[in-house]
Amino acid sequence: MEHVSAASVPQPRATGQGEAVTAGGGRRSLAVALLLGALGAAVVLLASGRTWTEGRVTGVGGSVALEAAGGDITGAPTALAVVGLAALVAVLAARGAGRRVVALFLALSGAGAATAALLGANDSTALDEQAARTTGDTAARAAALTQTAWPYVTAVAALLILAAGLIALRYGRTWPAMSGRYERDGAPRARGARRAGDPDRPEDLWKALDRGEDPTDGT
Repeated sequence: MEHVSAASVPQPRATGQGEAVTAGGGRRSLAVALLLGALGAAVVLLASGRTWTEGRVTGVGGSVALEAAGGDITGAPTALAVVGLAALVAVLAARGAGRRVVALFLALSGAGAATAALLGANDSTALDEQAARTTGDTAARAAALTQTAWPYVTAVAALLILAAGLIALRYGRTWPAMSGRYERDGAPRARGARRAGDPDRPEDLWKALDRGEDPTDGT
């Protein structure tokens, strides 16, 4: 104990404070990513079921109103939102390079859903098909087309998924993994194993002293 002096231990407290700040920032970025990803996916799924385009077709019985939901126009936003939700969960379970790959999939699913929603906003194919069925004329086309705000709501919500993926790419390395409390065999780590350290490392000496242990005791 008498051989451990302040001169031989270079500012270990600063390291601990830096680790605490990093951990705090990691928790905040994780919470933001989870919130953005979950909210974005939920809104995409909701908005895709709403009416995106409206129009009319004139047949034998007169003018008939037509409308098409987002899912009738394109199923891509819904499918990619589901992929985004799965990636959001998987990014917590993954580690290292695997986490970065999953985060990339999360970002790409958001970007793809936003692109599909914007392209679908001006797609009249679904309304034209309705016009043909309504009139019995395969050449019939919908007229007086209008777009609602829902495809744009879908695109904005998809950008939240993209943002979650970008946050995961940037800060994911600081996030804890779901299985972080367990060893590879699934057993909880022993209490002594958490305390074990290298007696030659200054930070481990300080940690042992803080716990009231003798760092020179090898037992």
